[in-house]
Amino acid sequence: MVTPRTRVPARTGPHPLMAVPALAFFTVFALLPMVGVVALSLLRWDGVAAPGWAGLTNWTTALHDPVTYHAIWLSVQVMALSWLFQTPVSLLLGVLIAGRGRYRSMLGVMYFVPLLLSSAAIAIAFKALLDPNFGMSRAFGLGMLSQDWLGDPHLALYVVIFVIGWQFVPFHTLLYQAGVRQIPAQLYEAARLDGAGRVRQFAHITLPQLRYTILTSSTLMLVGSLTYFDLVFVLTGGGPGNGTRILALDMYLQGFSNNDMGRASTVAVLLVVAGLALSLGLARLARFSRGSQLDGA
Repeated sequence: MVTPRTRVPARTGPHPLMAVPALAFFTVFALLPMVGVVALSLLRWDGVAAPGWAGLTNWTTALHDPVTYHAIWLSVQVMALSWLFQTPVSLLLGVLIAGRGRYRSMLGVMYFVPLLLSSAAIAIAFKALLDPNFGMSRAFGLGMLSQDWLGDPHLALYVVIFVIGWQFVPFHTLLYQAGVRQIPAQLYEAARLDGAGRVRQFAHITLPQLRYTILTSSTLMLVGSLTYFDLVFVLTGGGPGNGTRILALDMYLQGFSNNDMGRASTVAVLLVVAGLALSLGLARLARFSRGSQLDGA
């Protein structure tokens, strides 16, 4: 009696070897530099002479330095205030330009322009506009604009957050525009038949359907807030005093102004750890919300 040959199931999905190029790229350009930064944080090096062993001295010094603590606090403020400013503006603009209409397409192009400019160019432009001697105050003849926006320690950080938002709101607007256009039109038609107005449609259809887009945008926004450097460096240089010396700028100043690469590497590791913690926390929140939705379905 001939036994039937067992059929081997066909392989589904991509072959594991297809991930090798991406893993190699990630190892060379992410993992190895990160290992080098961690090792450098244990050394005493001015960037020129031969490095010497420092052990945990850089870490204890950084964790007891009031300047670094202030930089951490400023970075937290930038993250929170940037999210509170950029998220509602981006969401509303994304919903607005997602509709059909020629004027909305034109507005979408105009909103996207700031994202095409370099951070240094934006910082130079706003630094000139906010100059109390020849900026907007002289152009418009308004006395209230003549104050030193970037020289006042009570205003400088909020001005920086506004300029950051002006640059990055278009990117998040594009995310929300794409998310809104993926929502089935039948949901809005059914809501209109039930007598729901635009506000109720936004609250009960648009916002729930955009929850994963909001999580994605928030992840990019919060983690990206840890890496703001060029715009702040050109706009204020960390001043007045240390009023805008966020953690990324503190890392640069420790390394290239104080010639202390070990301390700078310590701050860099802190930035990486904070970014990973935020990313993993938001990813876990996304999985939890997805699981809760499936359980309640």
